[in-house]
Amino acid sequence: MNPVLKLLIEGGSLSPAQIAQVAGLTEAEVNHHLEQLKKDKIFLGWRPVLDLSREGEAAAAVRAVIEVRITPERGGGFNHLADRISRFDEVETCHLMSGSYDLLVFVKGSSLQNVAGFVSEKLSTMEGVLSTASHFQLRCYKDHGVLLKQQDTSNERLEVAP
Repeated sequence: MNPVLKLLIEGGSLSPAQIAQVAGLTEAEVNHHLEQLKKDKIFLGWRPVLDLSREGEAAAAVRAVIEVRITPERGGGFNHLADRISRFDEVETCHLMSGSYDLLVFVKGSSLQNVAGFVSEKLSTMEGVLSTASHFQLRCYKDHGVLLKQQDTSNERLEVAP
């Protein structure tokens, strides 16, 4: 795998010196701002937006979105169980939702079997989990506001319905 891409995937970021150069600040000022943002729990980390479909090894990963219905706990509501689910290595993101399910869990695994095993052996067997519904990602068209695989459509005409 491309070493720069690997660093980006693993959380590589700009150095304070690079941020200072771009922002027109001193490195000390940048460090002060970063420390304050971390202290205030505003800056929790960053990640790049990558089109991994173009990188063989990374594209082989399987991603799924799992709808989870849970029973809220007395005195803790959904928070305790959501925290436990969030701690699994397979879980990339976990959101409390309104509607027909309680948690929306984004999962990544090395294979379809790996993700299915996580859902059937770890997630759905947890006390308090009532049901799960899995949706596997087939293709990503837009990620964090960035269009992926843009195609030149300047010569294409839009279909007009009568």
